[in-house]
Order: sequence, then C-alpha cells, then structure tokens
Amino acid sequence: MGHDGTVSPWAAVASLPFAPEIVIPTVRNFARMKLGMTRLYGFRPSFNRTYTMNDKNDEWWVSPYHFGIDQGPVVLMIENYRTGLLWNIMRRCEPVVVGLRRAGFSDGWL
Repeated sequence: MGHDGTVSPWAAVASLPFAPEIVIPTVRNFARMKLGMTRLYGFRPSFNRTYTMNDKNDEWWVSPYHFGIDQGPVVLMIENYRTGLLWNIMRRCEPVVVGLRRAGFSDGWL
C-alpha cells in the first residue's frame, strides 16, 4: 500500500507463495470490489478508496490503465505457489546459492 492509501492488487497477488492464508482472502475481496479481475488483463494496477471521484462518496479512484510489467510477478508467483518452480530453479543455481551464503543466509533450503 502506498503512503497515501493507494493499493496495488498485483503486488498482493505476487506475495502468494509467502502468505497464501492472507493473499487468497485478499484476492477474493478485490474480486468483490469489481476491480476488473475477470477482464483480459486482470485487476486494475491500483486503486485508492480514500480519494473520491466526482464529489461522490461512493466513487473512488481506480487506475484507468493496465501495465504489462505488473503481470510478470503475478504469473511467476502464482506458478511458484503452485509448483515451487522458481525456488527449485534457484536451489540449483550455484551463483545464487553462493551469493546467498556469502550474504549470510544459512537457514531454509540453503
């Protein structure tokens, strides 16, 4: 969430592998908010319920645009949640493993 109350649904979805118990209900809530989840390009990239439009309290700002770059993390993290593909690739990538160890990481799959 931005410092002004702006929320980016794609960022929440990209957190799926880390906290599915939070992200899945959040995505369902976004769907109820009619943010375009079923549209060709998915959710609108951001919205802000504290910023009303047209002097009406029931209409709030929703980005009118879609940005393709938002969809990359969404697709990758959904697949990572489903199959662990990205984490499995990272585990087999020696430069990544060496770099993480040099940075002081030692727990988990290292």
